[in-house]
Amino acid sequence: MSVFLGWLSALAMAVVSTHVLLKVCFPYFWRDLLFLIKVIRCGARLELSKLTSNVHTVLEKFVLQAQRVPDKPFVIFEGIVHTYRDIEQRSNRLAHVFLESVNLRKGDCVALLMSNEPDFLCVWFGLAKVGCSVAFLNTNIKSKSLLHCFNCCGAKTLIVGSELVECLDGILTSLLEDNIQVWAMESHSEHTQVHSLLDKVAAASEQPVPAVLHATTSLKSPTLYIFTSGTTGLPKAAVITHLQSLKAAAGFWAFGMTEDDVVYIPLPLYHSAASLIGIGGTIELGATCVLKKKFSASQFWNDCRKHNVTAFQYIGELCRYLCNQPKREVDKVHKVRMGVGNGLRQDVWREFQSRFGNVKMCEVYGSTEGNLCFMNHIGKIGTVGRSNFLYRLLFKYDLVKYDMEKDEPVKDQYGFCQRVGRGETGLLLSKVSATSPFFGYAGSKQLTEKKLMRNVFMKGDAYFNTGDLMAEDQEGFICFKDRVGDTFRWKGENVATTELTEALGLVDFMQEVNVYGVEIPGLEGRAGMAAVIIRPGLMFDGKKLFEHVVTDLPAYAHPRFIRIQGMMEMTSTFKQQKFQLVQSGFNPSTISDPLYVLDYQQKNYIPLTDTVYHSILAGEYKL
Repeated sequence: MSVFLGWLSALAMAVVSTHVLLKVCFPYFWRDLLFLIKVIRCGARLELSKLTSNVHTVLEKFVLQAQRVPDKPFVIFEGIVHTYRDIEQRSNRLAHVFLESVNLRKGDCVALLMSNEPDFLCVWFGLAKVGCSVAFLNTNIKSKSLLHCFNCCGAKTLIVGSELVECLDGILTSLLEDNIQVWAMESHSEHTQVHSLLDKVAAASEQPVPAVLHATTSLKSPTLYIFTSGTTGLPKAAVITHLQSLKAAAGFWAFGMTEDDVVYIPLPLYHSAASLIGIGGTIELGATCVLKKKFSASQFWNDCRKHNVTAFQYIGELCRYLCNQPKREVDKVHKVRMGVGNGLRQDVWREFQSRFGNVKMCEVYGSTEGNLCFMNHIGKIGTVGRSNFLYRLLFKYDLVKYDMEKDEPVKDQYGFCQRVGRGETGLLLSKVSATSPFFGYAGSKQLTEKKLMRNVFMKGDAYFNTGDLMAEDQEGFICFKDRVGDTFRWKGENVATTELTEALGLVDFMQEVNVYGVEIPGLEGRAGMAAVIIRPGLMFDGKKLFEHVVTDLPAYAHPRFIRIQGMMEMTSTFKQQKFQLVQSGFNPSTISDPLYVLDYQQKNYIPLTDTVYHSILAGEYKL
């Protein structure tokens, strides 16, 4: 008996010692383990479906949820509740219209230009039910970019929301010349060459179309095209497969959300965050979402209280807008317990939690087209994700040394990249493999190849280049540091400097243009700035430039600052020098070149004086 008690005592001591050791040396061990088990379970299900060819797509999961909980609210929009059955039946009606009136067939690609509304989902699901892939178009893009998007994905049909029909006025002729049929979500079209859909929907059957139309045996089949700004200038159509859609849809579940959650979605559905993670995640759980037509900082918390919201999606800028609202006694009176998003600055993060309560902010890192995702399931402030030796076994990524001045990775004597040490900043690369494929972009193999780096650590290997500088600390937390190359982020959107350069170059007095992003204290991301050389014999015309950028570019891409230079600096590899320009910023007291700032009130680019500069820093000047 004494021997047994001795063994029992020893075992208890071992358990206690192990617990203390884990608590001290590995404080996140159990939370990491539980999270990784979820990730592995999700991956195992996907691998099993690949082996058995028994693929359950996001659409099919929605249909199953509509059968399981038909009367449960799926989408709440502008105070109106749309149940799972409502969206299922309306998408069935649209599917019949697409087959019988629009004459779509399985395998066709259809472009969708709609704002946030329930019919966005009904059209999306209706198209998916007849086996079509759908290209989500950014509602901010202008004529040249819009036409380019059709060429990318090969769409020959456009479905446009009723309030966006007028956006086609300048390009409708070009669309029709390219044999693209245009259908509007209207009962009657004012344009003779634009067909109406709603009158046909009312008369269509709400019975399901044959399931064989949308059945698939491959997770790698394209289901969506989501456009992303990149280094090539014009938008690129990222190929979204069923595999990527299913992975994204598991995000809410991985963070611990359940079917009882109510998710607030104020982000545009044409972006992957709202559509793949937000809507897909709601479907995965069988939960409810509150869809907002457009984000409103003043209405946000009232909406959350009204609809008992428990989680919301964000970008960093959104949280800053909320913090800038006048303080109220009811700021902490709500049921929100979690936020899921990306780009949240540390200072805003702390202020947000201090003011609105201990809302767990779950940062997600990953690009639309990328093959790697980090998730900050711990909720540690200032980090975008968490890694450990188990995670590295599952997802092969590396941080490599990067020369910001030369704008290229640092190579060793053999021409291979060099890994950085713990705590050091490096370029994030993700290995392309069978388990982490990169599906690239539609329309051009060159675009896909440009995002790949080959022979990184050994001959024959291939890595996806994220274009992001990151650092991993001693505890395994991953921090975002900066973006490299030709893209910066402003107002929650990626801005491609090449596209901006080309647009500005069309102005007659511009000889050479170099676009980059500069930081503004207190604001998220980087504001667009262009260093320009004026053509000999011509002068800078701020009003003409203003008219050009407002006409041809979406608002987030308008360059906020102009710097007039006498000559353009180049790198040793004959690329335009951006590093020094970024570092010098837009301070007129330290820059001898003439500086101008965008002024929406005067509809002009006006001289950037010290007074204007300080009003920008104080947050008084609207950019």
